[in-house]
Amino acid sequence: MKNIQILFFLLSAQFLCAQTARISGTITSESTTQILSDVEINIVEINKTETTDDTGKFLFEQLKKGTYSLVIYADNYKTKTEVISIAEGEETVLNYNLEDLGYDLDAVEVEAQKRESYGIRRLRNVEGMAIYAAKKTEVIRLENLVANLATNNARQIYKGIAGLNIWENDGAGLQLSIGARGLDPNRTSNFNTRQNGYDISADALGYPESYYTPPAQALKRIEIVRGAASLQYGPQFGGLLNFVFKEGNPDKPFEFQTENTVGSFGLLTSFNSIGGEKEGWNYYAFYQRKQGDGWRPNSEFYQNTAYAKVSKKIGEKLNVGIEYTLMDYLAQQPGGLVDFEFNQDARQSKRERNWFKVNWNLAALTAQYKLSDKTKLDTRFFYLAAQRQALGILNQINRPDPLRERDLIRGLYNNFGNETRLIHRYGKDTRLATFLVGVRYYEGFSESSQGFADDTALPNFNYLNPNDLETADYDFPSRNFAAFAENLFNINTRWTVTPGVRFEYIRTAAEGFFKERVISGNQVILEQTFDVERSNPRSLFLVGLGTGYKVGKETEMYANFSQNYRSINFTDLAVVNPNLIVDSLLTDERGYNMDIGIRGSLKDFLTFDASVFFLNYRDRIGTGETILEDPIFGEVAVPFRTNIGDARIFGLEAYADLDILKLAKFKNEDFALSLFTNLSFLQGKYLTDNNAFNGRNVELIPPNSIKIGGTFRWKNLQASYQYARVSEHFSDATNAEFTTDATRGLIPTYGVQDLSLSYAWKWLKLQTGVNNLADARYFTRRAATYPGPGIIPADGRSFYLTVGVKF
Repeated sequence: MKNIQILFFLLSAQFLCAQTARISGTITSESTTQILSDVEINIVEINKTETTDDTGKFLFEQLKKGTYSLVIYADNYKTKTEVISIAEGEETVLNYNLEDLGYDLDAVEVEAQKRESYGIRRLRNVEGMAIYAAKKTEVIRLENLVANLATNNARQIYKGIAGLNIWENDGAGLQLSIGARGLDPNRTSNFNTRQNGYDISADALGYPESYYTPPAQALKRIEIVRGAASLQYGPQFGGLLNFVFKEGNPDKPFEFQTENTVGSFGLLTSFNSIGGEKEGWNYYAFYQRKQGDGWRPNSEFYQNTAYAKVSKKIGEKLNVGIEYTLMDYLAQQPGGLVDFEFNQDARQSKRERNWFKVNWNLAALTAQYKLSDKTKLDTRFFYLAAQRQALGILNQINRPDPLRERDLIRGLYNNFGNETRLIHRYGKDTRLATFLVGVRYYEGFSESSQGFADDTALPNFNYLNPNDLETADYDFPSRNFAAFAENLFNINTRWTVTPGVRFEYIRTAAEGFFKERVISGNQVILEQTFDVERSNPRSLFLVGLGTGYKVGKETEMYANFSQNYRSINFTDLAVVNPNLIVDSLLTDERGYNMDIGIRGSLKDFLTFDASVFFLNYRDRIGTGETILEDPIFGEVAVPFRTNIGDARIFGLEAYADLDILKLAKFKNEDFALSLFTNLSFLQGKYLTDNNAFNGRNVELIPPNSIKIGGTFRWKNLQASYQYARVSEHFSDATNAEFTTDATRGLIPTYGVQDLSLSYAWKWLKLQTGVNNLADARYFTRRAATYPGPGIIPADGRSFYLTVGVKF
C-alpha cells in the first residue's frame, strides 16, 4: 500500500509539472556588461513580479502555457517590454541587456508595478520630468479602485493616503476639498493643484482655490507629493496634487467607452470617451454630464465637463500636444445649520435662494524634445479663463432669510504661464546622477466684485447696479518668476542624496474700492467709499535636502527637509462678510516641512509606508474672535481672520496593504483577498505672545483618524469595503466648542462605511454600491461663508448603479 502511495505521488507530481512552465533568465547592463540586481520583472497578465538576485538572475514558476508580456524595470535604465510564448512543461531562458535611461518612464508607471490592490504606489526616484527621490509620494491608479467614481467620492478615492482631512461639501463631487497636516481643506487651496502637469486653480498666487475637479472616470492616476514638493512645484505647504488624464489606446485607431450611472436623490451621470492612435497621432476626448436633486432640499445641480487632447510624435525626438478643458456647473446651496438644528434634522434647509455657478476654461500646449539619450527638455504653456459666482444670503444662519436683495460675489480669472524643465543624466554605473533645472513664468489678472442682486429665488446672476456696486470692486494683477534646480546623487547602489533650491519673485497688487454703510430701518443713512491701491513685490529663496537608503531589496528609509511659503489670498482683502472680519494687516506665511520614514514591501504580500513629520508654521493665518456692535443684538462675537502666530505640527502617518492569500501561500489566479489600514496621529500647538492663543490646539487637525477595509476578487467579480473614523477636532484657533451662529465649534467624531461591487465581462462592466452604509449623521466642516454659513451636513446613505461599455 505504501508503494502504491509513493507511485501515486510521483505520477501526480509528474502530471503537475507537465501542466506548468517556468521562465528564468539573467539581466545585465548593456554599456558595462555587469549583472544587475534588484531589477523588477513584471508579468502583466497575472500581475506577478520577481526581482533579480545578486547574480542578476530571476525565476517565475508554475506558469500556464500561453503568451505573456514581460516589463523589465531598473533604476537608471530604460524600461524594456517583451512578449513571449511558453509551452507546457518547458523552461524558457531569457537573457536581457538594459540600456542606460532614455526617459521612457511613463511605461514604467503603467505596467511594471508590484501588487497594488488599492491602486497605491510611490513615485520612482526619477519619473517623467521630475525627481522624487526621498520625498513622501503616493500615486493613486484609478483603474485599480472599486469605488463610486461617478461622483468623485473622495472618501473612497483617497482612502490609501494617510493624514488627509476631507471636507464633504456635497454628494456629487462638484468640488474637491482636501487638506493635510492641519492645512485648510477648503477647495484644496493648500496644495499646488495641477492637471497633466499645469495649473488649474483660480490664481496660483492670490487665490489658489480649485473650483474645478477632473472627473475620476477620465483619470489614469493621481499623483500626490507632500510638502517637499515646494522646490519643484511652488512653495505651498501642502505640496503637489496632479491629476493625470488617460490617453488614447496606442494599440487601436479608435476606442469608445461609455459609463452611465443612476443613484439616490435623482443622481444621473453619463461619461463618454473616445481615443486611439494612428500614424503617430494620439487623441483622447470625453464628455460628462452630471445632475441630481441632492440629499437635502434646495440642493439640485447639474454639471458639464468636456476635454480633448491631441498629440503627435514627430520623428524619434519630438512630441507635441494640445489640450482643452471646459467645465460649467450650477448648484443650489441649501445653506448651513446651527447645532440644535443639525441634531434635530440634518436634512432640513433654511435657505432656498442661494446659488453657486462656475465656468472653467483651460488650454495647454506642450512639447517634449529628446536632446540625447540622457537629456530631455519639456515645456508647457497654459491658459485659464474662468469665473465663479456666488449668489444668496450671507447673514448669520441663526437669523431668518430677510427676503430682500441678495449678495452677488463674482470672481473673474485670466492667467497664463509657462514652465520649462530640462533633465539630464550623467555619470556611469552606480554613480549615475540626475540633474533637473527649470524656470516658470506666470502672469495673472483676477477681478473680484460684490454687490446686490434681485430678491427672487431664481439663479439670476446680474447686479442691480453694475456701474455702482454697493459693496466692493477690485482688480488683482499678479506676476511670478521662479527658477529651481535639484540633483539626485547616487552615492552607491543603496544611498541617494538630493539637494535642491528654488528662487521666487512674486508681485501681487490690489486696485479698487470697498464701501461701508450704516443702515437703519432698511434705509442707508451713511455711506463711505474707500479706495485701495497697493503693491507687494518680494523675492525669496527656498532650500531643501532629501536622502534615501535601501535597507533591503524592497525597503527604503527616507528623510527630507524643505522650506515653504504661502502668500495671503486676495479674498482676505476683498470680500465683505458679516460672518468673518479680516485683519487688514495680514502677512504671508513661512515655514518648513520635515519627513522621516520607511517604505517598501515584504515578499510581495505586504506593502507599507510609515513616516513621522514635523511642520514648522510661522505667522500661520487662522480664525480667532473679535467683538462688534450689532444694531439689533448689541455686542456680538464675530470670527476674526488674522495671523495667529507660530504653530508646531507633528505626527505619524502610516499605510499598509496585506495580501492575505499570498501570505497564506494560496496560489489561485481566480482569487485575491487584501486588507488595508491607513492611520494618522497628529498634534499641533500654537506658540505665540498672544495669550488668547498660546498653547491652544491648531485647528483642523483630527488627533487621530483611521481607515480600514479590504477587497475581494473572484474571477471578474470584485468587492470593496471600507470604514473611516475621524476623531473630534476644533474648527478655529480659539478652540471654541460652541458658538450660536455655528460658524465655529467642535467637529465631532464620526465614522462612515462604504461598500462597492464590480463585475467585468469582456466589453461590459457593472458596478454598484452603497455610500454611508449605516446612514450615519455627521458633518466635516463649519463654514463662515458659502456653502453655509454654519454646519454643512454630509450626505446620508446613498446607492448607485453604473453600467459601462467599451469597444
